Amino acid sequence: MNLVVIQNWLDNVSFAVLFVTMLVYWCGAAFPNLPYLAALGTAGMAIANLCIATLLGARWIEAGYFPLSNLYESLFFLTWGITTIHLIAENTSRSRLVGVATSPVAMGITAFATLTLPSEMQTAEPLVPALKSNWLMMHVSVMMLSYAALMVGSLLAIAFLAVTRGQDIQLQGNSVGTGGYRTNGYRLHKASAQASQPQTVGVENNGIARFATDGNGKTALMDLVTTTPIQNPQNAEPLSPQRLSLAETLDNISYRVIGLGFPLLTIGIIAGGVWANEAWGSYWSWDPKETWALITWLVFAAYLHARITRSWQGRRPAILAAGGFVVVWICYLGVNLLGKGLHSYGWFF
Repeated sequence: MNLVVIQNWLDNVSFAVLFVTMLVYWCGAAFPNLPYLAALGTAGMAIANLCIATLLGARWIEAGYFPLSNLYESLFFLTWGITTIHLIAENTSRSRLVGVATSPVAMGITAFATLTLPSEMQTAEPLVPALKSNWLMMHVSVMMLSYAALMVGSLLAIAFLAVTRGQDIQLQGNSVGTGGYRTNGYRLHKASAQASQPQTVGVENNGIARFATDGNGKTALMDLVTTTPIQNPQNAEPLSPQRLSLAETLDNISYRVIGLGFPLLTIGIIAGGVWANEAWGSYWSWDPKETWALITWLVFAAYLHARITRSWQGRRPAILAAGGFVVVWICYLGVNLLGKGLHSYGWFF
């Protein structure tokens, strides 16, 4: 079996595995009482990640250069990055909702590369002169990994908006999620139980918070949250403590993943400038790809500035990150579909 046959087999297997994995995650979200579905989803993502890594390795051996020279290869490398970041984020958050958000995108990218691109675009071609450089691996791989991390972080921000139903929830505390919540008629504060042998249990605010009193008369919380009614101008239905806990987790992981993708984007842009100076004699040419890379950098710089300096949390930074998801796609693919530039070789034009 030659390498071309192996590649064709692996890209189809990757698509099939990701499609099944997406269904598993969605069924797990619909039927949360089936815990084994979460393990199956994680296993599916890991299998797809391994298949794509093997595919890229086979193309590297066949062509003799790092497999990032055309659209087909870059789409699979992007999917590999998304599945890798997904596995890290899911392991950190222990939430199956990560897969609900990321698996459709990973599956869609793989389907586009496998089923839509013509066969001539899937074939490894000799490198054009400008790409015959060690900077190919340094610049392009770092940029693709940054796109993958920023996409996953943005998808988790979109999931946060879905879980909170777009309500204005202010997570009271720092950017990694310590503190409490403020939402639609209740102020919720996290706490841990301190009573080792509770003797009495009480219920406050219609069962949303429980507390216990030990033998010495000290009171400690039994659940994650207590509540104090506050003004509710929108008269919206309060979110359950489970939704709020999940929202905090998504907000936290989204912030951390974007915090990983942003320095990778910065390094990739700097490396691209150095490579451009070697190849074209100019560090910056205001090429459409360069311009949108700068716009992407500014969007996520604004996100991190709002989180770190202005202490934005909740809906406002999530909306900014959700907009960043669109900007990343325009930078990665849109400018190559809509116009020509110095980065157009190896793509559609």
